Amino acid sequence: MSESLVIIGAGQAAAQAIQSLRAEGFAGPITLIGDEAYAPYQRPPLSKAYLLGSFARERLFLKGDHYYSEAGCELLLNTSATAIDRAKKTVTLSDGRTLSYDKLLLATGTKVRKLRCPGAELPGVHYLRDIADVDGLQAVFQAGKRIAIVGGGYIGLEVAAVGAKRGLDVTVFEAMDRLMARAVSVPVSDFYAAEHEKFGVKLKLRTGVEAIEGSGKVEAVVAGGVRYPANIVLVGIGVLPNDALARAAGLACEDGIVVDQNARTGDPAIFAAGDCTRHIGREGTAIRLECVQNAIDQAKHAALAMVERPKTYSEVPWFWSDQYDLKLQIAGLARPSDHIVLRGDVASRKFAVFHLRDGAVAAVEAVNAAPEYLVGKKLIAQGTKIAPEKLADLSIPMKQMA
Repeated sequence: MSESLVIIGAGQAAAQAIQSLRAEGFAGPITLIGDEAYAPYQRPPLSKAYLLGSFARERLFLKGDHYYSEAGCELLLNTSATAIDRAKKTVTLSDGRTLSYDKLLLATGTKVRKLRCPGAELPGVHYLRDIADVDGLQAVFQAGKRIAIVGGGYIGLEVAAVGAKRGLDVTVFEAMDRLMARAVSVPVSDFYAAEHEKFGVKLKLRTGVEAIEGSGKVEAVVAGGVRYPANIVLVGIGVLPNDALARAAGLACEDGIVVDQNARTGDPAIFAAGDCTRHIGREGTAIRLECVQNAIDQAKHAALAMVERPKTYSEVPWFWSDQYDLKLQIAGLARPSDHIVLRGDVASRKFAVFHLRDGAVAAVEAVNAAPEYLVGKKLIAQGTKIAPEKLADLSIPMKQMA
């Protein structure tokens, strides 16, 4: 009798796992549990083109309507898993049903970090994590409205860019001293700050939000002791891994579900992939990544391990962000101690920042510079050592660096 697989979570990692398992010859029944009304879809466009209105909803979905039935996968949508019994190998569902499994994949993703201040529950305070969130925001996302964005990371700035394009009055509040401080270098932070200000976005750095005021709805934000009128508040202060289910089942969790380099948990029948996991990265340290690349690649490795063909996961992580007509592409993981090399002129709005560690390329941040990103990713994978002056020399094409 063939093994049965249950997948908890219906995001990018889940969709990839189904595809990879079938490609690797897994023939058993697959059941996918998702707490939204939708089959797996891509989240990155939500805060960009989908919010802008230039990306149709049907384009969000990773697979067509018939894919899952043809792949022998039963979808249980609008349903959540409430408990895992590892001894009995069962999953209890929110509707009271119990499913048995031979193998279980946890692809539970993340949840938004909630703002904790007076007024944080007022109508008009929005988060951006799923289709329903964006649909709710779009209903009030109108020219002339004042939107206060809490958090100057990817989500906050992508929404700020869309808001500026659509004629909203946009103010971003960031508690740290620069934008995207956890994700990019100082030159890239400074460049994006200047770009947002050029498009009319007001930036309030080193300014935490202390309260949201309003009588029955949002009317103002209090930040740094100053009251700023606002009709809408969008909170983008990061996410937390959905690891409570795994933790309650006795699986090791530490800012995510702990897995090895084959996406295995401490239970030989349970695997995990995507944003919810903490794994050993390329440099041998434990890390949790929030990116499409990790969800896809880790799901592929989980599938290989489930069919007893494990392969060590050591892919180069990559990330991207679209703001205005600027495409930011990042490969690798930078450290504050890296030696940075600027290639190109920031004023041209096409440049890259390379991070060298012990002489080797460890990370690259490319703005409207696809060759630098693509070749940079190869250099990182190969651990290539390269002279800083060579990297900075625009007369040397990037393809000659590899």
